[in-house]
Amino acid sequence: MADREVGQLYSAARAVLFPIFNFLWDFHFSGIEHVPPDGPAIFCPNHTSVLDSFFLPLALPRRITYVGKAEYLDDWKTRKLFPALGMIPIDRSGGDASERALDAATRLIEAGEYFGIYPEGTRSRTGQLFRGHTGPARLALRTGAPLIPVGIRGSREVMPPEAKAPNLFRPVSIRIGKPIRTARYAGRSDDHLVLREITDELMYEIRCLSDQEYIDRYATRSDRALVVAHTAHVNPGPPLASSEFPAAATA
Repeated sequence: MADREVGQLYSAARAVLFPIFNFLWDFHFSGIEHVPPDGPAIFCPNHTSVLDSFFLPLALPRRITYVGKAEYLDDWKTRKLFPALGMIPIDRSGGDASERALDAATRLIEAGEYFGIYPEGTRSRTGQLFRGHTGPARLALRTGAPLIPVGIRGSREVMPPEAKAPNLFRPVSIRIGKPIRTARYAGRSDDHLVLREITDELMYEIRCLSDQEYIDRYATRSDRALVVAHTAHVNPGPPLASSEFPAAATA
């Protein structure tokens, strides 16, 4: 997919959708001071809801481009819309298609843009935080851009797994952590131990921001079957309360 096709509708979507989102849900932002006002950055959120890619941009002053499942392009309703809103499709089966998506991401980052990627590689169906893949670390070493850990809380309650419609007027917290810089590892982007060290540091910071239970294995599609069991046996804790977070920032 040509780079020029990515993000064509972002400005229009922001102008239309963001005021609606701010009315429908109670957003609370913290760590805004960690967002670089200019230059590139790689934002790395946890991922528990299909709405996460729409919620994080509320906290950012500039456009962010994400990678997303190539399967979205199989549906006529999303084939043009998602890339126009800023999604680069990635084939998670690997091979040349995945590398082309990462090459496109590299070009955007090197052009000074924000980029978003979910280190877990897929949405957590159970609400737990799973082991991170090394793609974000590889991009950081390739481009020199900082990794920005992000913890999103409340989005799963807004749009639970398998839900047909979102729950309205729920609180959502977006916590942005301190940038992780990788200059000390320059030239070692093919060293798996380095990639794993950076990734584990990133996942630790995300866990601190999201307050999720950490599971030291990769998330898989089979985790869908664990949702009911996990909900029945794990106490998710009290719901988010507005008093837990600082006042919302203006996006």
